[in-house]
Formats: sequence, C-alpha cells, structure tokens
Amino acid sequence: MAAASLLGVVPVALGLALLLARGRFPGKWLLEAVVNLPLVLPPVVTGLVLLLVFGVQGPVGGWLRETFGVTLAFHWTGAALAAGVMALPLVVRPLRVSLEAVDHGLEQAAATLGAPPLHVFFRVTLPLAIPGLVAGVLLGFARAFGEFGATVTFAGSIPGETQTLPVAIYTALQRANGETPAIRLAVLSILVSIGALFIAEWINRRSARTRRPR
Repeated sequence: MAAASLLGVVPVALGLALLLARGRFPGKWLLEAVVNLPLVLPPVVTGLVLLLVFGVQGPVGGWLRETFGVTLAFHWTGAALAAGVMALPLVVRPLRVSLEAVDHGLEQAAATLGAPPLHVFFRVTLPLAIPGLVAGVLLGFARAFGEFGATVTFAGSIPGETQTLPVAIYTALQRANGETPAIRLAVLSILVSIGALFIAEWINRRSARTRRPR
C-alpha cells in the first residue's frame, strides 16, 4: 500500500514542488497551505474529508463509481489514497528545497546550447535535485507505511484488503493475548524502515560519487 501510494504521489509532488519553487502567481500561499495541511490536521479529520469527497456519496467518489465503476472508500486503493495524501507534504518539502538550490546558470547554459525545456529539466534540473527527491521518497514511504488515522477512517480495517500494518498492530493489541503478534508486526515494521533508510543512504552515496568531478 505504501509503495502504491508513492507511485501516485511522486509525480504530483514533483509538479507541486516545481510550481512552488519556481512559480510566481497569485494565491501561491494558499496552494502551499493546502499542500501542507495534512501535516497540521488530525489524521482522522483528513480521513473524514476524504470520505466526504471520495466516498460513494461524495461528489468525486460518486462520479467515479457511476462513470468507471471505481469505489475507493473501504478498498485498498482508498487506503493507498489516504496514505498518499498524508505523505504528500513530506515528499514536496525536501524536493522543493532541492529545486530552489539548483544553479540557474547551469539551466541557462543548457538552454543557450539549444536544449529544449523538457530536456533541460530531465537532464540538468532533476539530476541535481536527486538528493531532495530521495529524501522526499524516504520520508513519504515512512509516513505512508506508518499511517493509521486517515487510513482507518477512509478505508477501514478489512483483513487482506485494507488492514495496514499499523492497523493490524492496533487490532492485535485489542485482543486477549494479542501482545505477541503485535510485537512481531512491530519488529517487521522496524526492519522495513531500516531497509528503507539503508537503500536511501546507498542511493545518496552513489549519487554523490556520480556528481563528484573526476
């Protein structure tokens, strides 16, 4: 679920980070506030808003169901959506900082040599912003992996369908003799998180070696 949420979040976060880092338009502060809202709202409130908008009776959820037969609420795709919304600001923030730190002179030099804008972005700007992208993906994955409030509110706790690891730990602790399975799941959570940190560090080191002058 966490990986699926990032597949949808990363392209959106990249577009938002680029818009916030380079854009000059009225209402920019409002867009930034909306992007960062999941950081300050209680997760249950975020889940409730998603339920009102994307539920079967909501404007978007009802339209998706009638038009495409797609139901998000109380489905694994809904769990991924809730986790993605909660992870979005944590992906946008470090990516935005990295984009703001990119040397505009390098981009201008590439454009002067005849490179089209998309070529400049994918061959110059984005590679220089890789550390922020890696940090954002790491933080976003960790947030999505550990998401509880919004997910359980919007997608429920259906074993094998929407029951994420944090929800399963909470459910196990509510049962008699559930401490042992809860500890096992907690250990699994720790191992996955350490693995994500290790992979991110490896990518950062490899990226630094690649950018180092020979």
